Amino acid sequence: MSKVSIIIPTINEAKNLPLLLSDLSIIKKEGDIIIVDCGSEDKTIDIANIYGAKVYKSKEKNRGLQLDIGAKNARGDWFIFLHADTRLTSDWFRKINSVLKGNKNYIYYFKFKINHKKIIYRLLEILVNLRSKYLKQPYGDQGLIMHKTTYLKNNGFRKIPLMEDIDFLRRLNKRKDLKQLNLPIFISSRKWERTNIFIQALKNWNFRRRWLKGESAKTIYSDYYK
Repeated sequence: MSKVSIIIPTINEAKNLPLLLSDLSIIKKEGDIIIVDCGSEDKTIDIANIYGAKVYKSKEKNRGLQLDIGAKNARGDWFIFLHADTRLTSDWFRKINSVLKGNKNYIYYFKFKINHKKIIYRLLEILVNLRSKYLKQPYGDQGLIMHKTTYLKNNGFRKIPLMEDIDFLRRLNKRKDLKQLNLPIFISSRKWERTNIFIQALKNWNFRRRWLKGESAKTIYSDYYK
């Protein structure tokens, strides 16, 4: 089976990273785990080292740059890009084996699930999964799985601090090559807990609108993390 490289951008993820790295530990010798950190002040790097991940550092707080650094240092035939605050099922690697042996032109993503019991999140899950599957608009927090040749053919992630996932997917020659896995990824509810989920969804939509109209990603980044 093709070797995989799992690439995770981090900043101050000491609370979440051990859980994800525990989920990823089942790959053993089948792949490598790459952490690209951009200045954590907590124990993120120590935790990555304890779990045997390869650690690289970015001089900028720039997720697109972090992901590209990870890809350039990856040894695997397949790249799996994950956010640090996500979780996977215990059998995730066994279930994607057929994907990693299949069509190298496809880009796969997980089914969106929020790691919280509130009923309102079930509605959000439905809407996101419908958007992803039928409009071909998944986002980076759903995980992206692609062959190295596909990543390089599409010029990889641009060095922008956010919207790097939307930017990359918009540059694909064939959006039909995006495939949803029948396998969930559990996403932290933390960004929705700070406010009403509908208000947050509206804010996210506005950030995307501003970026698509040509506004600087750095300006949007400043507003996003106020």
